[in-house]
Amino acid sequence: MDAEYFRTLMAYSYWARDRVLEQVAKLSQDDYVAPRALDYGSIRATLVHNLSSEAGYLARWKGEERDNSIAEANLPTAAALRERWKAEQEKMSAFVANLTDADVRREIRQVSRTGREFANPLWAYMAQCVNHGTQHRSEVALTITQLGHSPGDLDVMLYLRERGSDSS
Repeated sequence: MDAEYFRTLMAYSYWARDRVLEQVAKLSQDDYVAPRALDYGSIRATLVHNLSSEAGYLARWKGEERDNSIAEANLPTAAALRERWKAEQEKMSAFVANLTDADVRREIRQVSRTGREFANPLWAYMAQCVNHGTQHRSEVALTITQLGHSPGDLDVMLYLRERGSDSS
């Protein structure tokens, strides 16, 4: 595992997130908060969960306390969510910009909710963060597509081609 790989994955994740959020911004507030067949109950709740998880991962990686202010009550609109996510993206981008290959192999110790202690390399947590985001972004993308607001293709190859970094 190398640091550049994770810089690319995180940049891709933000590109795909932005495509989804552009369409979410076109929803009415009622559609944004309406109960849906999503794990977290609404488009807003799912996106807030995703943002909160991402910020929580970063805090863990940096050895900081989790910010508990990322909640639906504090992010009532799609615009408020997007603004807060951009601020969190700046923190994540600064973190990954400075990663070294040795950093991604560094072990991070943690205690689970059940009190069990364990350690995993940073790269495993970073992969979890990206995959977790993909799951919820995909759920929201399907839901907004059903509401007539498709974000379009979210393929990593499309991202690479748009950036001129596809080698195929």
